[in-house]
Amino acid sequence: MSSSFAAIKPAIKLSDQVASALEKEIRDGRIRAGDKLPTEAALAQQFEVSRTVVREAISRLRSLGLVDSRQGSGMYVKAPGIEPLQFDLPHAASREAVMQIVEVRRALEAEVAELAAQRRTEDDIAAIRSAMQHIADAVRAGRDGVEEDVLFHRAIAQAAGNPFMISTLDYLAQFLKGATRVTRANEARRTDFAEAVTHEHRQIVAAIEAGDPAAARAAAAQHMKNALVRITQADGVFWAQDGARLAQPLVAAAVPPIF
Repeated sequence: MSSSFAAIKPAIKLSDQVASALEKEIRDGRIRAGDKLPTEAALAQQFEVSRTVVREAISRLRSLGLVDSRQGSGMYVKAPGIEPLQFDLPHAASREAVMQIVEVRRALEAEVAELAAQRRTEDDIAAIRSAMQHIADAVRAGRDGVEEDVLFHRAIAQAAGNPFMISTLDYLAQFLKGATRVTRANEARRTDFAEAVTHEHRQIVAAIEAGDPAAARAAAAQHMKNALVRITQADGVFWAQDGARLAQPLVAAAVPPIF
């Protein structure tokens, strides 16, 4: 196996990071079916983590049906089709629908943030900061903060000063709110996720307030990119308990493309 891996950073649970990195290598075909994984010791050295972390990551890959052990030989990547992934169709459809909406948001939010940084007024900045504070207040009060999150992003759109863009966001509101409900439910399950979201919001606001369009665009795009990563890291328990139920309106609204 020729793949090399970067050192892991402690922002997200270490075993999840290792598992995600290995899963990507497998799904992208850089580690192929039948390939033997490096030993725990070798992986621990490459990722600069403990062998316990590697063991937990491998366990996750096994639960996904991506690898299996051969007695006395080691851990091998499984050939496609031997066993289905332990991620049933409704859950897969739910995750896919949420990710597609977040992809739409990534394009919109990046443009909106850039324009907001160019055109914002002092009143706009005050409204954006107030909306961000309302998210924190909602979380402290035990609410999910979905409405407040949506209004935060709408306040940024208001600062962009383009009524057609606001109309587009309002038209998409039912889908954006549905996806936000899923992403926030997932993020609430992990302190590191919740803290990351707060930090990302602050970065967007700081760039807008500084009047830096490029930084605002980059911060908004990164926020959505990170939201996608957090969704891919949601485990089966989340989808079984909350994710699939919350995403059901998005799945029902999905229309197959016409060619």
